Amino acid sequence: MEFMGRPLRHEFKYYLHPHEYLSMRQRVASLLPLDPHSQSEDGYGIRSLYFDSPVDHALYDKTNGIFGREKFRIRIYNASDSSIKLERKSKYGDYVSKESAPLTRSEYENIVHGDASSIADSPHPLVRDLYRALTFKGFRPAAIVDYVREAYVYDYGDVRITFDKKLSSGIGSLDLFDPGLAFREALDDSTRTILEIKFNRFLPEPVRLVATPAASVRSTISKYVICREAAKLHFKR
Repeated sequence: MEFMGRPLRHEFKYYLHPHEYLSMRQRVASLLPLDPHSQSEDGYGIRSLYFDSPVDHALYDKTNGIFGREKFRIRIYNASDSSIKLERKSKYGDYVSKESAPLTRSEYENIVHGDASSIADSPHPLVRDLYRALTFKGFRPAAIVDYVREAYVYDYGDVRITFDKKLSSGIGSLDLFDPGLAFREALDDSTRTILEIKFNRFLPEPVRLVATPAASVRSTISKYVICREAAKLHFKR
C-alpha cells in the first residue's frame, strides 16, 4: 500500500497493565525471535529528539485527530552516536509511513545548536526537507523521548511486535548527548508498557493469536504527546 508515493504500514497500539505485559511477553517470545539488535532480553534503548513548528503543529494535529500529519525526529540507540538517524513519521488515518536518513555527529551538533546550513546540500532528500522546515518554517527542537524497546520480529508480513517500557521525558536539555540530561517517567504504574503491533498488508494468524491483548483496548498513543505533557507537569511542580 502507498499514499503519495510513501509505503504504508498498519500500526496498532495498546497500553498494557504490568501483569498483562508479562503474560503476553511469554507468549510472543515462545513464537517469535528477539530483534537481532537487542542487547539483552530487555531489548535496547531508544532516545529521540522531536521537532515542532512555532505553533506546535505536530502536537496539536495529533490531539485534534488530523487525518494527515507528520513529525520529524532524530533518533539514537543505547545513548550512542554510532548510528544517528533523521526520521519522518507520517500518519494517514490508520496507516503510518516512516522515512529515514543518516546524520553525522557534526551535522547533529550543528542542527541542535541552531545552524542548519551544514545540511542544506545533503544528498538525502529527507535531510533537505528538515533543512527547509528549520530554515523557512521555524521548526525547532521540542522534546526528548526516551524508552527501552523489547522487539520481536516475524519475517512473513514484515511483522514487528514491540513492548516499549520506561517511557520518560527529557528534562532540562534538548541535546540527546547532554551528560546532564535528566528524565521524568511519563506513565503511571498501571500503564507502564506500550504494545505496538506493526505489519504490512496483513497480520498472520499465529501472530494475531499470541499478540492481541485480551484485556486492553486499542488506543491512539503518541509518545511525543505524552512526553510533552510530562515535561509540562514537571515544571509546574
